[in-house]
Amino acid sequence: MTMPEGAEAGPERLVSALVDKGVLTSDWLPAFEAVPRHRFVPDVIWPGRAGMNRQSDRVIRSEEPEVWWRAVYRDAPITTQWDDGAYTGSGTGRIPSSSNSMPTMVFSMLSALDVDDGHRVMETGTGTGWNAALLAHRLGSANVVTVEVDGATARAARTRLTAAGFDPLVVVGDGARGHAPRSPYDRVIATCSTGRIPPAWVAQTRPGGVIVAPWGPVYGGEAVARITVAEDGTAAGRFTGSSAFMRLRAQRTARPHVRDYLKGRPWPADGVKSTTALSPDDVGGWAVMFAIGLQVPGAFPWTESYPDGSYTLWLRDTAVTSWATADYEPDRTAYEVVQSGPRRLWDEVETAYRWWVAHDRPGFDRFGLTVTPPRAPALARHPRPPGAPGHRIGPVPVLVRPVRTRRGRGPRRGCRKTARGGAGAGILGARARAPREAGAVPRPRHP
Repeated sequence: MTMPEGAEAGPERLVSALVDKGVLTSDWLPAFEAVPRHRFVPDVIWPGRAGMNRQSDRVIRSEEPEVWWRAVYRDAPITTQWDDGAYTGSGTGRIPSSSNSMPTMVFSMLSALDVDDGHRVMETGTGTGWNAALLAHRLGSANVVTVEVDGATARAARTRLTAAGFDPLVVVGDGARGHAPRSPYDRVIATCSTGRIPPAWVAQTRPGGVIVAPWGPVYGGEAVARITVAEDGTAAGRFTGSSAFMRLRAQRTARPHVRDYLKGRPWPADGVKSTTALSPDDVGGWAVMFAIGLQVPGAFPWTESYPDGSYTLWLRDTAVTSWATADYEPDRTAYEVVQSGPRRLWDEVETAYRWWVAHDRPGFDRFGLTVTPPRAPALARHPRPPGAPGHRIGPVPVLVRPVRTRRGRGPRRGCRKTARGGAGAGILGARARAPREAGAVPRPRHP
C-alpha cells in the first residue's frame, strides 16, 4: 500500500521517531522495515493517544483513509475491539478488549526479551498479529507460537500473517495456559497485563529462559516485568518501566457497583467521618498507585468530580465489605474522609503512601518480582502481601539511586459521589483514569 495523497505520516517518520527515542535498535530495524504496521491494522479502528487511556471516535479506512493512515503511523496504541467484540458502533464501547500496541512499547518489550537466533518464543495475546510477525521475521515462523483467546481475533491475525508471508503457530485458547506441546520455550512474552504470572508460563520456559510481561496490582499502576526462570521452578527479575495493557481475560477483576456497598442507603450511610492532611492528588500517580496496590490487596480506586475542580476519590474492596471516600478541593490542606466496613481503606492507602515516601519514593525500576511454584507459600517484603499467591514483590536488594520526579496528579475525574459503579478500569498511560459508570444517580454535594 502507498501512502494516501496529502498524508504526511508514514513508516519513515515513525522509524525516525522510534530510533531517536532509542527504542528501535539496529537488531530490530530490519523487522520493522519488512513488517509495516499498516498491514496488521484492521480497517475499523479507534485511534489512541500516547500516554493516555482515551480513544478517539471510530475511524473507518474506506471513509477516512488519511485519518486512518495517520493513526497507524503515529506512536500511539490503536484499539481494535471493544467489549470482547460485542460493541462495533460509532463512538467507543465500555472496555477496550484488543489493540495494536503503541510502537514504543512494542519495541521496548522486544528489546527486553533479548532474543537470539534459534530461540523459540511463545506470545500470549496475538491481537492483530503485528508482534508475532516481527518475531517471525527475526526468528523464523517455525520458532514462534502465539496464543489468542478470541477466536475471531485469532482468525483475522492468521489471515494477515499469511498474507505477509509468515506462518507462526496461531493457537486459539486461554493464554494463561500457554501452549505445552511446543514447550519448552526460550522466551515468553505477554501483550496483556497480569496480576499473577501464570504457573504455566514458568513451567513452559526452560531454565535460564526469560519471561517479559506487564504486571500490576488490582489497585492500579503497572510495569513490565523481566524475570528469568531458574532450575528450581522459580523465576525472578526486575521491572523495566511503566506500562498499561488490557488485562489477561482469565484475570479480569469484577468492579461491583457503588449501590452494592451502600445497600440502598444514601451516602454516607454508616460511614465514619474524619479528616486527613494527605491530599488525594498525592496518591494518584502511576508509580505510587503501584506501590499502594502492593500493600492494599483486593481494592480499587475510582474518581468523580465537580465542575469547580473538586472531586471525590472512592475506594472499594473486591469482597464488597468496605468502602471509603476522600474529598479533594483545590487550595485545601485538610480533606474529608468517610470510611465504612471492616477494612479502613483510606487508612490502608495512607499507610502504604507513607511507606512509599519513607523508601524515597521508589520508581518501577527499584522493584523486583519473584515467582515461586504454586505449592510454595506466599512471601512478601511488605507489611501485607500483594495478593498474588507465590509472588514476592518489593524493593530489590541492590541499592538503586532513585530519579526524583514531580509527583503525579490524581486520576482523571468524573462526577462526585453518585451511586455509580464501574466494571473495569481500562487504564492506559502514566495516569489513572476512572471508568465511566452506568446508572448514575447524583446526590447533593454535601449531604
